[in-house]
Amino acid sequence: MPDVYVLIFAPGGAAARAALEPLGAGRALAEGLGGKLAGVVVGAGAEEVAAEARRRADAVIHVTGDHLRAYEADAFTAAAEHALKGRDAAAVLTLADAVGREVAPRLAARLGGSPLTEVSGAQVEDGRPVFTRPVFGGKAVAKLVGRRAPVVVTVKAGAFEAPAESGAEAPLETIQAPAVEPAVEVLAREAAPAAGVPLDAAPVVVSGGRGVGGPEPFQKELKELAEALGGAVGASLAAVDAGWVPQSYQVGQTGTAVAPTVYIAVGISGASQHLAGISGAKHVVAINKDKDAPIFRVAEVGLVGEWKPIVDALIRAVKAGK
Repeated sequence: MPDVYVLIFAPGGAAARAALEPLGAGRALAEGLGGKLAGVVVGAGAEEVAAEARRRADAVIHVTGDHLRAYEADAFTAAAEHALKGRDAAAVLTLADAVGREVAPRLAARLGGSPLTEVSGAQVEDGRPVFTRPVFGGKAVAKLVGRRAPVVVTVKAGAFEAPAESGAEAPLETIQAPAVEPAVEVLAREAAPAAGVPLDAAPVVVSGGRGVGGPEPFQKELKELAEALGGAVGASLAAVDAGWVPQSYQVGQTGTAVAPTVYIAVGISGASQHLAGISGAKHVVAINKDKDAPIFRVAEVGLVGEWKPIVDALIRAVKAGK
């Protein structure tokens, strides 16, 4: 029977926080197909990541090489292709983050398969993998089937939970990936400063949009509320495009997909690409002076009015322990 493979990218030996989540989708597919679940860890020095995968999968392939210490699209695509070429794969899954979105379509082309993106559901119907994802800002759900195997899929963060650890470690196969000549030369790398809770790991996200009026609220009121709640500050595409905050703050389809317990949207109208990025949130709170803003259609709690007095009142209430 064909197997299911989950790509776990670990440049520098570290994987994204949600990188193991697609193993949850992979496990459901493998059981439905009667095949095995294999993790494919790509990156030099990623032995700890491979060990974590071995406690959750039926087998693990660690693809390594000195050229895989830092991420480069051509090198990581070629490494994944080298590991999967000739294997009977029904589906290849990976996290829909910056690396997965770049590698997955390239890999699908090289393997002669079908690329599917940003899925949030996976099951087996009539002996083939079937995937779902929200469309039209969450107003509908699309059902997707790949025409050619393997289906190479990016999985939304927060859509699945990583399988529980088993009591034993699965077999490990280590492969040296051949070096490739990249099409792009990296002249320099600059790490963005990390402060506070990472956006994709925060239990609460307080995001601002064009309606907050400028950059100051992101460093004052929104930051104060987020810190009081133990969360992180995010932003809409409009706020990023205005230059109010760095791109690393952006929440949405082209930014970071978040799945917090509570998502607070302040001055955000609710464009479809933004709503697609918060579809994993368990509870949405919207604050907007426009009562007809699309964000209210997905909000569990909606507050209509000027944002500042409402946020100031929330800060006072949270700090008072209410």
